[in-house]
Amino acid sequence: MKEIQATYGFGVNPSLSSNHFFVIIPAKQEEPVQVYERFKWTEADEQIIEKSDILRLEISKYKWSKISSELSSEFNARLKKDKIKTGKFAAGGNPVEKLFGKEMMVLLWGIEDSDPSVIPTAIRNWKGLMPEERWWLYTMTNASTGHIKDKKGWRIALRYALCENPIEENPQTNILDFISEE
Repeated sequence: MKEIQATYGFGVNPSLSSNHFFVIIPAKQEEPVQVYERFKWTEADEQIIEKSDILRLEISKYKWSKISSELSSEFNARLKKDKIKTGKFAAGGNPVEKLFGKEMMVLLWGIEDSDPSVIPTAIRNWKGLMPEERWWLYTMTNASTGHIKDKKGWRIALRYALCENPIEENPQTNILDFISEE
C-alpha cells in the first residue's frame, strides 16, 4: 500500500523539497499581501520569516482578491488530478509548492503595476499558457528582475504580454463545427 505523504497549503511536501513560496495575507485591508520564496521548511511556526527567505513581491489586497480564486481553482484542479490534498488562501501564511509559486509569480508580476481593470485580461492570458511556459517565464524574469524593486525589463514585458494583449473570451471553435456546416 502506498504511503500518503503530508502536504501543506497548495501541494507543499517538505519531504520532497523544502523550497516553496509563502503568501502572507494580512488581516488588515490596508496592508499588502507579501510573497516570499523560501528555501527552508519550518514545522513549528510557519510564519517565521528567515534571513534566507526572499521577498519577491508585495501587492495590494484588492488586486490579490481579483486573482486568488483563479489561482486556487487552477492549482486545486491539478492537485485533485494527482490525488493530493487541495489548499485554500486564507489570512495568515499560505505555503505554495515551488512550481505553482513560479506560475503564481508570473501572474503577480504581470499585474503588479497594472490598472485593476485589465486583471481579467491578464488572467485569461495567463490561463492560456501551459505550466511549462509559465515556469520558463518565471525563470527568465527572476534571473534578471526577480527582486522586489526590479520593476523593469522582463517584469514590464510580462505586464504587456498578460495585460496589453487581449484574447477573445469566446471558446475555441471546434474543427468538427466546420465539417458539420458543409
